[in-house]
Amino acid sequence: MNNIVLFGPPGAGKGTQSENIINKYGLKHISTGDLFRKHLGEGTDLGKKAQSYMDNGKLVPDEVVIGMVDDFLNANTDAKGFIFDGFPRTVAQAEALDELLAKHDTKINCMVMLDVPEDELKRRLLERGKTSGRADDQNEEKINVRIQEYLNKTLPVAAFYDKQDKTEKVNGVGSIEEIFGNISKAIDAHA
Repeated sequence: MNNIVLFGPPGAGKGTQSENIINKYGLKHISTGDLFRKHLGEGTDLGKKAQSYMDNGKLVPDEVVIGMVDDFLNANTDAKGFIFDGFPRTVAQAEALDELLAKHDTKINCMVMLDVPEDELKRRLLERGKTSGRADDQNEEKINVRIQEYLNKTLPVAAFYDKQDKTEKVNGVGSIEEIFGNISKAIDAHA
């Protein structure tokens, strides 16, 4: 099984490249945003738990998110592997994911980290904001907060996978094809 964590700051190109990875390697896409929408929409027990935290303005605890990921893994036992997009966001989540995958007799093969300079991220997000309709893509102050949030809370996840010799830093600037070629080399090196 080939399990990939796709990692990078807002505006690094994760959405575009995850589609390319899914198509080339036949992986199932795990996005925590999609999982939340599914469980909330279907009114599952996990969705109701998540909703109760969200209704009180609190973050949904890791065990609820991991429960949603576990549910997805159980529903896709025939998958060739998974691409984790937007998860794990913290070292605690990465540790919990490793434990969960071990229960499924698999592991993360590699973490692909898209590396893009901060000024380029801001340019891309402001440009995307013209068509995405996302308020957080249209305001430079909010963009700065998102980038700082990534640097402070999410970047330590790279060090976690680096200790396992699974981190592959890929230059996220260039043509989509060129970047994807470098991503493929990184994935193939860990397959």
